[in-house]
Amino acid sequence: MRAFLTGVAALALTTVPAAAQDAQGLPPVEQQIGAGGRPVGANWSRSPVIAQHGMAATAHPLATQVALDVLKDGGSAVDAAIAANAALGLMEPTGNGIGGDLFAIIYDPKTQQLYGINGSGRSPKEQTLDQLKAKLNGADALPPFGALPITIPGTVDAWFAMHEKFGRRSMADNLAPAVRYAREGHPIAPVIGRYLTLNLKRFEQSSAEFDFANARKLWFADGAPPAAGEIFTNPDLANTLETIGREGRDAYYDGSLTDGMVAYLQEQGSAFTRDDFADHHSEWVEPACVAYKKGYELCELPPNSQGFAALQMVNILKSVDLSQWERGSPEAMHYLVEAKRLAYADVARFYADPDFASFPQDLLTDEYGAERFKLIDPAKATPEFGPGEPKLEGEGDTTYMTVVDGDGMMVSLIQSNYRGMGSGLVAPGTGFMFQDRGELYSLDPAHPNAYAPGKRPFHTIIPAFVKKDGKPYMTLGLMGGGMQPQGHVQVLVNLVDYGMNLQEAGDAARFNHDGGPQPTEELDGPFADPLGTLYVEPGIPAETIAALREMGHTVEVVDDGMMFGGYQAIARDPETGVLTGATEMRKDGQASGY
Repeated sequence: MRAFLTGVAALALTTVPAAAQDAQGLPPVEQQIGAGGRPVGANWSRSPVIAQHGMAATAHPLATQVALDVLKDGGSAVDAAIAANAALGLMEPTGNGIGGDLFAIIYDPKTQQLYGINGSGRSPKEQTLDQLKAKLNGADALPPFGALPITIPGTVDAWFAMHEKFGRRSMADNLAPAVRYAREGHPIAPVIGRYLTLNLKRFEQSSAEFDFANARKLWFADGAPPAAGEIFTNPDLANTLETIGREGRDAYYDGSLTDGMVAYLQEQGSAFTRDDFADHHSEWVEPACVAYKKGYELCELPPNSQGFAALQMVNILKSVDLSQWERGSPEAMHYLVEAKRLAYADVARFYADPDFASFPQDLLTDEYGAERFKLIDPAKATPEFGPGEPKLEGEGDTTYMTVVDGDGMMVSLIQSNYRGMGSGLVAPGTGFMFQDRGELYSLDPAHPNAYAPGKRPFHTIIPAFVKKDGKPYMTLGLMGGGMQPQGHVQVLVNLVDYGMNLQEAGDAARFNHDGGPQPTEELDGPFADPLGTLYVEPGIPAETIAALREMGHTVEVVDDGMMFGGYQAIARDPETGVLTGATEMRKDGQASGY
């Protein structure tokens, strides 16, 4: 562990993160002072938050406070999560909003069960793959901009499904804080300000033809995004949320808002009809759990999400005692990366909408995990892993949040517009951007994830849940495209194998392996990048990076934290009910309780 901690401390002594400097309008400068000492724990982390009656952890301090206000007013954890998520759609439009999709895992103390909800949307029912390809003019993949990658936004329907089952307050009351902040304004947070700047640049550099005028007027009216600390209002979103709160779920999918959205999308070349919106529905699904070590179990949602990739990694890694090496050692890193590559080879081959392609359940067995583990060469990186024979990646912008109430209801929720802020399209007067989640369809008709009418694409966003000794223990999430399953496992390994506390487990330097087979590529390859690239944060020791390169890994050091996800977690002591929360230093977030 010493080498790992030394590497992180060295980072603190060298530079101020670029994001922090940019937020102040200053260039990166040398920092001549390092971290101070701590009475307990690692010097590169801070204390986790501990409380008793309720807790929330989100990517924005104001959204966290919204959740706590709802809990104090008698709302359930689900009420608080909906209220905070609505606020995040306003305050963190770079990561989520009601133009995107939602997944959640909920523990209900009354039934003592885990519930999963899949709030992802589908493609147009009347558009075939051939018709879509004709619109692509020979392109071999869906674009990230414009109408073609849009799928039906599922967030609002998922809110109402969750609320019907577990809510205590009215939906109008739950949405009221976001409505108020949208009308009266809120100050832009530093990291979100940086993401707004990057998204504007990305939209402006695109060669695709799409209607950016409404989005520009909403977020970039003066030719630049609002800066950190600048007050931002969104009266259109306030009106939209107020309408949804007053008229219910149908206002969005089969009511006063629907015709305007459909007409606009059709003007932009979309095949969506009003029936596509009216027929949309979320699905309650059963989370699956896989045992790791020391009584810990990781629980994830099934496809079309990529959650089971984390479970596959866990099944592979329990064949090796990682604690025999330091956390920052090349040996530990190598096994983690190879386990990720093995799991993602299966992701690219098998993960898709289960209504269109069956998922091989053997992928989650101990026996299959042990067989895949045997393929890892402890001395070097395997150039290419193929999928197994059982009986995605891309950077994504997402928000993860979690709420636990005094009764022990625990909500693990993730919500996203996918890449960037989404498709770039904003229907007039609505105040939100449509997602570009359909970019993740494959255009190979033989692939399980191939585009088809009325089909959900492969999905990257995944909430997680952890049991300990068979009891509900912790909500967990780590946003960011293909980073998510490998991030879940890295945090779990930090907790279980290396004894870090909840905050240290998220603050510790991470890796993001990108590349390898993709669920958007042709079924049988050849794959563009079978080995992939191992991106690491500067906290990984230099000697470990050198050793990994000697082992055959392609390693790059990235120092701004942006591609390594955004973590939140809350653990609940099953005996005392005491809550411990943690949030992400790479974001603007806050964990807080009372």
